[in-house]
Amino acid sequence: MDREVLIALIAGVLQGIFEWLPISSEGNLAIALTAIGSNPESAVAYALFLHLGTAVSASVYYRDELRAVFSSVRAWQPQSAFKSETATLSFLGVATAASGVTGVCAYLVLEQLVSKLTGGTFVALIGLLLIVTGLVQRFADSLSFGGQPHPTFGDAILVGALQGLAILPGVSRSGTTTSALLLRGYDGPASFRLSFLLSIPAAIGGGAIAMLDTGGIPNLTPAAALVALATAALVGYFTIDALMRLVKQVPFWGVCVGLGALAVFGGVGLLLV
Repeated sequence: MDREVLIALIAGVLQGIFEWLPISSEGNLAIALTAIGSNPESAVAYALFLHLGTAVSASVYYRDELRAVFSSVRAWQPQSAFKSETATLSFLGVATAASGVTGVCAYLVLEQLVSKLTGGTFVALIGLLLIVTGLVQRFADSLSFGGQPHPTFGDAILVGALQGLAILPGVSRSGTTTSALLLRGYDGPASFRLSFLLSIPAAIGGGAIAMLDTGGIPNLTPAAALVALATAALVGYFTIDALMRLVKQVPFWGVCVGLGALAVFGGVGLLLV
């Protein structure tokens, strides 16, 4: 098998699994790609591009939820946008817009930063961001607020802005947004539902940014790109249900901190070699 296609297959499998865990799929995939020889800039673009595959997975898995959200379009009114049946639709729209603004700004900063980093420094930086993400999750898990009846405009701005910052590798999109929703008073199931519905436009946006920035498929042949996207979509669809159940039982903040610590040590080791 061609080496590039084999790497695409492995990257697709990792993306399909990591996307549903609050441990930063982009950060861990970028570390893996850097470890096998990709430069940091290419690794980030590749990891972002693969989000298009898991966007397909989430869209198919949540098709009933999406159908219900879009069916509320006809009932939407500006004065009652965040009331009852249109609240989720309004939340997704406002949060996606907020994600777009912060995400583009964060990506421009990231692009300038990554181009100046060596592989070891890049891996160590991702590790630090993973540790911070894990500690944020731990803080959210330790609190218990009463449930919110439905999303608010303020929730949409807050969660959307945080999701945009998750374009930085090492910052877990699902971990950050779910933690914010938990802190705002939503219960676990509602937090995961809103977070993963919001992941669909975010994943499409991240993939689009990578393609626009690189002028097409990020340093991949068409065959490798197809293998990577198809693998990410298939693995993502077949693992999302099992992994979502696992997330509710395992303290993934600890996994996040552990992976971050390993990345920091690994990055420092690369710098010393």
